[in-house]
Amino acid sequence: MKSTGSAVWQGGIKDGKGAISTKSGVLKDQAYGFGTRFEGKPGTNPEELIAAAHAACFSMALSKALGDAGFTAEKLDSSAEVSLEQKDGGFAITSSKLTLKATVPGIDDAKFQEIAAAAKAGCPVSKVLNAEISLSATLG
Repeated sequence: MKSTGSAVWQGGIKDGKGAISTKSGVLKDQAYGFGTRFEGKPGTNPEELIAAAHAACFSMALSKALGDAGFTAEKLDSSAEVSLEQKDGGFAITSSKLTLKATVPGIDDAKFQEIAAAAKAGCPVSKVLNAEISLSATLG
């Protein structure tokens, strides 16, 4: 299985502009630029897209792991906060903080934490990120 995305950039780093698209069409020429990435202006940026991908991947990995252990989640509400920091004369993604609020009938917290930690480590997006990945999971 292969997935594709593309980006077009025109101009310099600060005055230029870009557009991000995905093969599925979910994103089609979505604008991004210096302002959306570094100045908090409206629009998307690569780190936001990585955060969404990480949260989605983790949720699916956890759903599978729970199912393998005999549990079915009513709801897995995941988010990821990706940090971009200046480092070694450039920029680097240094962490992805996963936060999860889950409703899983019949599971105790110890088993839930064990399964969630394994899903965090086993999620394909976690594996591709060369950054510190933390998880705060709440069973509610």
